[in-house]
Amino acid sequence: MKTLYIIRHAKSSWENPTMSDLDRPLNERGKRDAPRMGKRLKEKAIQPSVMISSPAKRAFGTAKRIAEVLGYPKEKIKKEKSLYHGDEVGMLSAVQDINDKHDVAILFGHNPGLTDFVNSLMDGEMDIDNVPTCGVVAFELNLEHWKDAAWGKGKMLFFDYPKSKED
Repeated sequence: MKTLYIIRHAKSSWENPTMSDLDRPLNERGKRDAPRMGKRLKEKAIQPSVMISSPAKRAFGTAKRIAEVLGYPKEKIKKEKSLYHGDEVGMLSAVQDINDKHDVAILFGHNPGLTDFVNSLMDGEMDIDNVPTCGVVAFELNLEHWKDAAWGKGKMLFFDYPKSKED
């Protein structure tokens, strides 16, 4: 059994419109929301054995803030290019490449590919219109090997995002 958490990066800054997309940092709301969502994950006793992020500054910044709350070593967060504006196929490939020694993985990425990926992975129980910034979708995958991850194989455990409740 594998557990996968898909997290969209927190709110990013558009303060400097000439900055490259890859270099856009988190804005103040993003810097607040990421630890809040990390706290919600910690309250659920989530202990990732691997965290993988898009190399974009806003995604990696989200990963670092959540890792800090969960007690996951920031220097162990892996960067995966295919998660940077990757489509659903690229995201599935990143999941299939996870080492089987890891049973609990967290991936940090971007829309629209991230929402498409989540909906394709689900076992058909519902569709999510949009995973908002810093939104978390959790899946249970009845697999022994990550390489066997496929469309429709994920049973959604929960969907949470910063504005879903006050904390």
